[in-house]
Amino acid sequence: MITINIDKAKTIAHDKRRKARSAEFAPLDIKATIPSEATAAEAARAVIRTKYATMQTAIDAATTTEQIKAVMP
Repeated sequence: MITINIDKAKTIAHDKRRKARSAEFAPLDIKATIPSEATAAEAARAVIRTKYATMQTAIDAATTTEQIKAVMP
């Protein structure tokens, strides 16, 4: 029988979440420095922050690996 450490699984999921979030932010980080695109870029960044904050909360609340997997993109 295989025993899964849920705390380690959450740590791995959070690492993957952070990596995915960074990848989504990368093009917007550049656009945020362009005055004509900064407002739109910040609005898009807000949507991404909300998406990943919700994901973080769900990972923290998960009690099984199935719940963690269901949250991940």
